[in-house]
Amino acid sequence: MLPKLSVLDLAPVLEGKDITDSFQNSRALIQHVEKFGYHRYWVAEHHNMQGIASSATAILIGYLASATSKIRVGSGGIMLPNHAPLVVAEQFGTLESMYPGRIDLGLGRAPGSDMLTARALRRDDRGAYEFDRLVHELREYFEDVERPVIAVPGKGINIPLWLLGSSLYSAQLAGQLGLPYSFASHFSPDLLDDALNTYRRNFKPSKVLDQPHAMMAINAFVAETDDEAEFLASTLFQQFLGMIQGKRGKTQPPRDMTNLWNEQEKATVLQQLKYTFYGSPETVYQKLVEVIRDRKVDEIIVNSAIYDQEKRRKSYELLANVWKG
Repeated sequence: MLPKLSVLDLAPVLEGKDITDSFQNSRALIQHVEKFGYHRYWVAEHHNMQGIASSATAILIGYLASATSKIRVGSGGIMLPNHAPLVVAEQFGTLESMYPGRIDLGLGRAPGSDMLTARALRRDDRGAYEFDRLVHELREYFEDVERPVIAVPGKGINIPLWLLGSSLYSAQLAGQLGLPYSFASHFSPDLLDDALNTYRRNFKPSKVLDQPHAMMAINAFVAETDDEAEFLASTLFQQFLGMIQGKRGKTQPPRDMTNLWNEQEKATVLQQLKYTFYGSPETVYQKLVEVIRDRKVDEIIVNSAIYDQEKRRKSYELLANVWKG
């Protein structure tokens, strides 16, 4: 059986458009993918990035959940050391109370930003080194137990918690706690297999799961032809090239990459985006099946950073159809 398909959305801010457009695009996308059977739709916390509008993640989740009726909506993820666990419990307790049975809470420990912004968010660096304690504190607020400080809403509410990561730390912790785990292979591919093995090796059955549940993140660009899909993928290539060159900005339209990068930059970008798949539906399907065959992941969460929003929606549609077929 093939893994379930889900969606990762960074609410991209497009060159020539504004942030209001970004939210409307995300709303149109979640309504579209819901029709095609995608299992969940996650938005990710990022800060101080002109091209990403999902910084107020919990608010955006509520906006998207209000526009849909079935698909699960959640965070991929909330960067827990940026926040007091009580506040996160209250926010997601509120969301789950509004949209029962549809909210996920994925947690990460990275800042979701540069270090200067991280200091503005966290004030100190201790949270990154106390992630396990913060996760424990957050889980306590959801327990139906009387304590001096309670989360209202939050107390007694059952919200699926996920741990997210691009290293082995969260993989080991997720296994020890018996929680589902998602690896950020869409931008950090090198430790994917080690992380999945670490997660499964350390897994202990819990009230949440009796066996491991692993998700793999990828980038996908699906079009009618391989050439068109490769051209669409240049938007993502430009984004990562900009990081290497120290240039940050809005999401760019696709263009010929030939004169934009040198050979070393190209190799670096393509290595970082190792799990990026572009082509016709059949091409992407074959490449994906080959990658997941031995990894036995339970879900694939797909980021499609396509500038043209009609083509972005079409990419998810084509992938869902070939996946079902």
